Amino acid sequence: MAPGRKGRIIKRTIVITLVAVLSLSMEVSGWLITSPEDRPEVSYTTLHSLVPLVFLACAGVAWSIGPAKVPSRLMVAFAVLWIPLTFFHVVENLGWLWPLLYGMHLWWGLIAGLIVLVYPRGWFGDRMDRWIAGIALGSAVIYFFAVVLLIDVPADPATCDCVPNVYQVADLPALYTAVDYGFRGIGAVLALVIAGRLLVRWVRGSVPARTVAFLMPIALFAWAVTLAWYAITYAVKTTADEVMLTISLVAIASIPVSFVAGIAHARNMRARVADLMRITREGADRGLWAESLARTLRDASVRVYWWDEEHGRYADASGEPLEGDAAGQVGQHSLLPVVSPTGIPIALIRHDKVLTDNMRLLDGVSSALRLSVDNGRLRSEIERTLEQVRQSRSRIVEGAEKARRQLERDLHDGAQQQLVSLGMRLRLAANQARDRGVEPLGVELDGTITMLNTALKELRELAHGIHPSLLTSGGLALAVPELAGRCPVPVVVEVQPEGRLPAVVESTAYFVVAEALANIAKHSKATRAWVRANLDERGVLELGVRDNGIGGASPAGSGMVGISDRVDAVDGTITVESPPGAGTTITVRIPLAAAG
Repeated sequence: MAPGRKGRIIKRTIVITLVAVLSLSMEVSGWLITSPEDRPEVSYTTLHSLVPLVFLACAGVAWSIGPAKVPSRLMVAFAVLWIPLTFFHVVENLGWLWPLLYGMHLWWGLIAGLIVLVYPRGWFGDRMDRWIAGIALGSAVIYFFAVVLLIDVPADPATCDCVPNVYQVADLPALYTAVDYGFRGIGAVLALVIAGRLLVRWVRGSVPARTVAFLMPIALFAWAVTLAWYAITYAVKTTADEVMLTISLVAIASIPVSFVAGIAHARNMRARVADLMRITREGADRGLWAESLARTLRDASVRVYWWDEEHGRYADASGEPLEGDAAGQVGQHSLLPVVSPTGIPIALIRHDKVLTDNMRLLDGVSSALRLSVDNGRLRSEIERTLEQVRQSRSRIVEGAEKARRQLERDLHDGAQQQLVSLGMRLRLAANQARDRGVEPLGVELDGTITMLNTALKELRELAHGIHPSLLTSGGLALAVPELAGRCPVPVVVEVQPEGRLPAVVESTAYFVVAEALANIAKHSKATRAWVRANLDERGVLELGVRDNGIGGASPAGSGMVGISDRVDAVDGTITVESPPGAGTTITVRIPLAAAG
């Protein structure tokens, strides 16, 4: 964890802990100092004290995962302003303190309303929200100054036996009563307006809007109703019903829970972008992308328009061009442009307008699409490059094969024939020398003929190593047994290819067997070897070379590397099994299609 982040978490924890201690201290001290006959029920006091603790717990969560810092700070402020009426018995002798607290003891309602107004984006959504917040804040300030400047002691004697208000400048009980009732009435009306707006927005909203704001309307409506009911009972001076008070507390406590649930849901939507990347990791298939994106955002109205460079416009997967405003909004939808790091247009995503409140989600979608397109382009480039390499390698192998055959023919038809002719002429010269009685010259010519025959034999073996003529004329069925016959280790040969194979495949198989038998003769200390070759039903030549030697062959040895290189050049595979003391088995599979 980064030091800066760790420090912020510690500070937040300290703040939340101190506010929790302050809230519990007000609740407990007020309950203890209140006379037993005036104390509220323990169950109600417990529930009342849990409300700010719920707000503080949700503040900690919102601080970590919320889109902005404002909601979490409002939740902390709510806990500070959640002042129980019993607490005024604690400060009733402080004429400079209790008026200030009494002027703010209903401000928790203002804070709760602000929390709802900034839900779920973390800031005000439109001008109406700002007007509501301004009216609520203005009425709260007016109420505060009315309390501080106009009352002597609280109107309800059960609240406290308070000393006179040191800030009072005028004794106008009628004015204060009007402000008091007006403030409570305005609060109830604004709460109902906020709840109604949120509920209507939810009912009329699209599926994404409902999934983001799925709990708050119910919680807020329940609280607004109980608040209005409480304002009415206060106005007619009747005792509040305990059941309704309990419902009100539960509804208030559900507001931060609903807020955190909403932003957690939005965060989970962002997490599903990872699933979107998993689905489209092979590249941006256009139909699949639009379908997967709609499922991820839970927005069936999602459309993806791809940039058509040829026509200079955006079009969907079927080629239908985008109509209307391509720069901003389309009715109840917004357009999210996605561009490459170099500024080249990639796509436009048309989505429900409510998702603009969750820019982190949209940023994740943009990054996912950008990466998916890049993956597709990179994959295509790699596939093209690999195909070019494969074709180039095949051309090199075929060219080398043709060069070997040509060289073998040139040696056979050129140098070998000339040396044979030279030998015949030397033999004729030697015979003539003896006929004329020049025996020393005949002996000298016989020695020269012997040297010539040795050179001719070496030349034939060289030509055979470059490209055996028997392989060209008879294929593996004739060339492999002849090759095995030259090996000093007895070799059992079983070659069953059906007919002739492509020249590249035959040549590769032949030289693999030649290299393997050479390794057996040099290193294996084997007394026997086996060679088999057969063509399976899938058109793959399977070649196996096995010995009963000491094993322990290293795939990194020069001989094995040479075999691997030959096999790789024709898209074949090689497997080497060589446990110490149990011989060596080399299995090679060469697809005939690779030679096509």
